[in-house]
Amino acid sequence: MAQRKIIGKASDVDIVKEYKAFVESFRRVTVANVNETSIEKAKRIKRLEASPEEWFRYYFPNYCTSEPAPFHKAATKRIIANAEWFEVRAWSRELAKSARSMMEVIYLAMTGKIKLVILASANLDSATKLIMPFKACFESNQRLINDYGEQQTFGQWDTKAFKIKKGCAFYIFGAGQSPRGVRNENIRPDFILIDDIDTDEEVRNEEIQKNKYKWIMEALYATRSISKPLRVLVNGNIIGEHSTVKMLEENADYFEIVNIRDDKGKSTWPQKNSEEYIDRVLSKISYESGQKEYFNNPMDGGDTFRSLKDGKIPDLRSCAVVIYADPSTSNKDKTSGSDKAIGIILKKGMDYYIARCACDTMSNAKFIDYLFEFYSWAKANGADNVRVFVENNTLQDPFYEQVLLPLIYSQAVATGVFLPITPDTRQKPEKWSRIEGTLEPINRLGHLIFNIDEADDPHMKRLKAQFRNASRKQKKLDGPDMVEGGVIVLREMEITDSADSYEVIQTKRNKRAF
Repeated sequence: MAQRKIIGKASDVDIVKEYKAFVESFRRVTVANVNETSIEKAKRIKRLEASPEEWFRYYFPNYCTSEPAPFHKAATKRIIANAEWFEVRAWSRELAKSARSMMEVIYLAMTGKIKLVILASANLDSATKLIMPFKACFESNQRLINDYGEQQTFGQWDTKAFKIKKGCAFYIFGAGQSPRGVRNENIRPDFILIDDIDTDEEVRNEEIQKNKYKWIMEALYATRSISKPLRVLVNGNIIGEHSTVKMLEENADYFEIVNIRDDKGKSTWPQKNSEEYIDRVLSKISYESGQKEYFNNPMDGGDTFRSLKDGKIPDLRSCAVVIYADPSTSNKDKTSGSDKAIGIILKKGMDYYIARCACDTMSNAKFIDYLFEFYSWAKANGADNVRVFVENNTLQDPFYEQVLLPLIYSQAVATGVFLPITPDTRQKPEKWSRIEGTLEPINRLGHLIFNIDEADDPHMKRLKAQFRNASRKQKKLDGPDMVEGGVIVLREMEITDSADSYEVIQTKRNKRAF
């Protein structure tokens, strides 16, 4: 048996320990049934190979600790069924993208469907860590060895390059290294696995990222044979505006984004990641970190709202008070949960205050609850004439009429509280232009103030994070969009009230009370 060798920094004891842990884990959990007859074994292997999910569960019990989600199964079907394929999986952390791709590659190697695998990562150290579980599996997975025979070969058997007895060779490369001329005898690469190609530091530099993309498509991809099929699988989440994973979308036959939660606000893999634990993890990190690592939404920081002002809100009896709500849902998007924002906005003199807000993915029912809660809070705190506005432009209508109003009416009947609702039917210009044009001047001059007593509220934290990261390219602008709507309404009210013509604006806006 050839001597095992770990390639890496001589002083990097952690890599050696990590590798030994992989070896011991496979050896411990993959005890094989040595009492099977050869006929029984052959039938079992045939059955397992016909069902990749069963194959994974049998040979990788240490990885298959939770039932896979539908997106896992669909992804595996695609990569196995298509010999000529380019797929990018922008999956959140904790969705097992690396573990699943490893099982898929080993399945294809053991069933003879691939012969030369290149594993690539951000640098050589990262690529070394990427290949360690592959090598450890071939050395110590007792079930794999029992069914397919010893896979460790004499000669070169390290974490830079090795070849298993089944005939498949494995090579690793860090970004920028030359893979030209890589062959397994006369076979060119037929599977390229790219994992964690981006780093937090490099993703901030657009030029570095462009060079990395160029290396993937011109150097790495070009190692293939034109006359033979190639599978390319890219794993990683979108951690920056210049993410290589994002750049590769245009090359992919299939590009998939899977976040820790879906568009209804539910865990995309509930068999493993419970709502309780997702909430706990997100509560321990910043909103920006959570968006980047778990929602493929890098919040790299905008330039428009760099400084935000906190302060005490004035007595509501001395202010103009509106509750402005943006349901962010159209008739074409009737999911039970989507990004919504509601705020209590005050105006006193030249200052605008965000007294309270709800800014999150929420159901329509929760949205209505916040409307009533905020209205009751404002009245209890002395606000005399509280006006409630709900955005209802042409994109959202008839959602407002068909969905929201019946819910509001039902709650009004149940609680005895009737909201003075006015639909905001203003035809709004492009979102970022509105937010920047309306809010940047008053924020820069110190007239946009966030309630300091709500500083620790998760919703207020999300709202302020969206402001700090606001830019034309940013996806999460629901909170600033809501504040912009409230500020515009307060300005209109000031003008019409000074002319004693509020009844005109009521008629214009088709006011209804519930």
